[in-house]
Amino acid sequence: MMNDTLTSDVIGRRVEVNGEHATVRFSGVVPPMAGLWLGVEWDSPERGKHDGSHEGTVYFKCRHPTGGSFIRPNKANFGVDFLTAIKNRYALEDEPEEEGREQIVTIGNKPVETIGFDSVVKQQSENKLKFPSGSPSPTGTFSALKVLVLNRIGITWTEVLHCASRCPVLEKLYLESNGIVISERPTDVLQTVKLLDLSSNQLIDENQLFLIAYLPRLEQLILSDIGLASIHFPDAGIGCKTSMFPSLQYLVLNDNRISQWSSINELDKLQSLHALSCTRNPLTESSKDAQTTRQFIIARIGQLRTLNKCAIQREERRGAELDYRKAFGNEWKKAGGHQDPDKNRPNEEFLAAHPRYQSLCLKYGAPEDGELKVQQPFLLKNQLLTLKIKHPNQLDQKVIEKQLPESMTIQKVKGLLSRLLRVPVSELLLSYESPKMPGREIELENDQQSLQFYSVENGDCLLVRW
Repeated sequence: MMNDTLTSDVIGRRVEVNGEHATVRFSGVVPPMAGLWLGVEWDSPERGKHDGSHEGTVYFKCRHPTGGSFIRPNKANFGVDFLTAIKNRYALEDEPEEEGREQIVTIGNKPVETIGFDSVVKQQSENKLKFPSGSPSPTGTFSALKVLVLNRIGITWTEVLHCASRCPVLEKLYLESNGIVISERPTDVLQTVKLLDLSSNQLIDENQLFLIAYLPRLEQLILSDIGLASIHFPDAGIGCKTSMFPSLQYLVLNDNRISQWSSINELDKLQSLHALSCTRNPLTESSKDAQTTRQFIIARIGQLRTLNKCAIQREERRGAELDYRKAFGNEWKKAGGHQDPDKNRPNEEFLAAHPRYQSLCLKYGAPEDGELKVQQPFLLKNQLLTLKIKHPNQLDQKVIEKQLPESMTIQKVKGLLSRLLRVPVSELLLSYESPKMPGREIELENDQQSLQFYSVENGDCLLVRW
């Protein structure tokens, strides 16, 4: 603790107050209150009350409008001597470790017993760095540095660019929880960065992202928990690709506020996007049917290969696109869609809401009236599919017709056919063909999936081989 006699050399010092950490930004008198005060910027902005101003006078500045407070000097803990700090940080106190704290970890192929690591981890904290304001160090100071982690250190975007100018081959940059505002476009820095983590920087908005949209090698962008509500690429129209983020392959949007399908549609404009994570957003959490939400995301982003760390198989994409095509078929017709290509003119409102719908009609054919009838899912007769069953390798077997529930798994279908044909289940191979796609045969390769998953419909033909 310090007394009420302070000098200006405390500016920039780190302090601890009742378990909370802060940086001193001001020392002096704050009229009309008597005595000396410290103006501090808290690490946690929720702890403060203002932005460094009092009754119209600016005493210091904070990056967050509620990041500052005035405290008496005797309330601030300015730290301990170096040796004490080392003992405290690395748990070197002369006291026995708690029982039951042993852990076994594997390093290489050897198990290693660790004792007391909990007390070390418990005392770890992030550092707040003060960057020099004088002349910059020579460009390329860290000429071989490829990975830089600057999480929770209070760094600004200007300081990020200043640091990056010294790292000419930097590939991975982690900037989590710094309260960053992207204030300028990096023109001659960050040009080699492939991964950029901006998680938990709540002051970043959609417009700021445009400033980093032309980093030429950026392949992975992590934007978790930044409060992002929408995504838009204004340089590209419906069905076109944006020039922004040209190399972006993996985008993480977890824990944001995305609630509209229009933002998912926009992601289809990215040239190189192959993987997306977007869990815990209102759009994905509000639906009771997580599988339908997944299918709609897959159908709306044509080049996506992985969604929420789960690979998208070829048949899953096909099923998702067919279901999407069917789900919005009536809306398409009301908007001016038609099976006759010469009459197919859906209005701009529909095309804006479903920019891939026309391409899906070209891929699979326009939905027919029979597909678009509103079904009554609770009546068994409306869940039964009438299917022909053929045996391409067995010419003596007659074609038969069966009614099967669309929810029936491939495994159960095989069990039924095994009993009918007296052939072991393990020898059966199933596929199907549809009159809507003549000449194409679809394998039913996943025994745990249903006929509905593979978009098998009334009138289709099961092909059985053994």
